[in-house]
Amino acid sequence: MRVTAEAWDEAAAARAAAACAETAARLAAEGVEPEHLAELEPARKVLLWTRPARMRSRGRVWRIGPLLLGADGALFAAGRATRAAERGRPGYQSVSREERRELAAAALRGGFASGDPVNYDALALPIADPAALRALAADPAVAELPLGLADGEVRVRWRAGAPLAGAQTLAAFLTERAALIRSPEPN
Repeated sequence: MRVTAEAWDEAAAARAAAACAETAARLAAEGVEPEHLAELEPARKVLLWTRPARMRSRGRVWRIGPLLLGADGALFAAGRATRAAERGRPGYQSVSREERRELAAAALRGGFASGDPVNYDALALPIADPAALRALAADPAVAELPLGLADGEVRVRWRAGAPLAGAQTLAAFLTERAALIRSPEPN
């Protein structure tokens, strides 16, 4: 009996989804504190006033290298991150610094506690659906994803442009990185 490429990809996707769910369950059981995942809602005009930007919660995640692992086993490509904080008075030192301060304040306005890490601009990765993952990777509007299908496995690359062939499998990557999260190496 010959196995088709689609069946091979389905099996790889099932193994990857199982590895994500198992790793999330293990991190939760060991009491590793997840970070927040949010969606940035830009400032908008409401009648005569401008409603400032704010972040809306989308759940909890663990940052695992270039990936975010959801508490429910969902997987995301890491985007940007901030810590919720008061905006404070403008310092006008640099435009980028003022933008970062505004993002931190948007997280605070979204209901996150001061000092909490908040991840946003994350891209959901449809690991359970290999056809959707292939289509997403083929989309030129999306930067190269940190994972993809190669050699019958879902594999993780650390930087955009790195080849997937020979890269670590998602299951091995999650096992290794979760161990470091639970007990980081001493300096």
